[in-house]
This record gives sequence, structure tokens and C-alpha cells, in this order.
Amino acid sequence: MKADPKHYKVVLENDQVRVLRITYGPHEKSVTHSHPAGVVVYMTDLQGKMTGSDGKMQDVAQKAGTVAWSAATTHLPENAGDKAFEVIQVELKTRPAAAK
Repeated sequence: MKADPKHYKVVLENDQVRVLRITYGPHEKSVTHSHPAGVVVYMTDLQGKMTGSDGKMQDVAQKAGTVAWSAATTHLPENAGDKAFEVIQVELKTRPAAAK
């Protein structure tokens, strides 16, 4: 969240997950950053572009209400649409050690 506090807000965090509320205005772009594996819930329709760590760009489109698995990634996201979008991302953390 230090990389892009304008677009990413932590709404819950504990030793197992971090939950982010992600919002982008029309045509806004982030900075390159990473996420661990987790689940993404698209709260609004999304029309975007993702540039991977390899420099390859791909178009992304999702409908509101879609829930998807997201592998760990490093990317540069951009809202390619004329409307704002909102996403909830649940990042999984390493399982805590069992209590002794």
C-alpha cells in the first residue's frame, strides 16, 4: 500500500489475510507492484490493461460480481475504461506456525 495509497486501502489485516479495497478512476494508472496469491471480487465492471513484470501487456475485462483466483503476480495495472472501477482483493499470507 506504500507503493500506491491513492488506489489501495487495507480494510482488514490479520496473520492469515490482508483485504484490500482497490479503486481506480477513469484512465488512472498505478505503479509496478506485487501481490501474493489470493481471491479477487470485482465490485463493478472492469476494463483495464495489465503489464506484467516481463513487459507484456494484456487487456482485462471483468463483470461486476465475478470472483476469481489470482496467482501471485507483479504487474502494472491501468483502468482503460471511461468509468471508475472497484475491486476487493483478499491476499493470502503464509499459514502461522501451530501453537505449541
